[in-house]
Amino acid sequence: MHLGNYLGLLDNSEKQITKAFAQVSRHHKDEPDIEQMCQKLSAWSREHRGKLVPYLQRYSTQQSTEPARLKHELFSAPRSGSLGLIRDLHDLWLLTQEVQLSWTVIQQAALALRDEEMKATCAFCSARTKRQTDWLLGRIKQAAPQALVVAG
Repeated sequence: MHLGNYLGLLDNSEKQITKAFAQVSRHHKDEPDIEQMCQKLSAWSREHRGKLVPYLQRYSTQQSTEPARLKHELFSAPRSGSLGLIRDLHDLWLLTQEVQLSWTVIQQAALALRDEEMKATCAFCSARTKRQTDWLLGRIKQAAPQALVVAG
């Protein structure tokens, strides 16, 4: 069974998105909504990791390093200014897509296993990850005109 591999991938993905949201929060303190929302969304991902613990104990034997490499590539250096904000939000959006897909894959395994508890966890966390993604996309749309059209 390879469920443990994907649980490890998801756990590390949530860990990396937690760190990335916190990093963007610190780097863009001049944007009050960014600081507050990124802290909140970071806390959600941290909570998701806590919800994964029983399944990791049951099914997982190893951690994946793939998400850490992806986060490192996307957030290798702090960015500033309006374009830096757009790029950071864009990269956060990419990481949330990784997490969302992993929740979907694991939910399919939970359906196959008829594991009602895991299905409920996947549904809850997947819905919140979707909210993370939706907020990021909305904030990108809000910031893009200023960042890309107005010289600065």
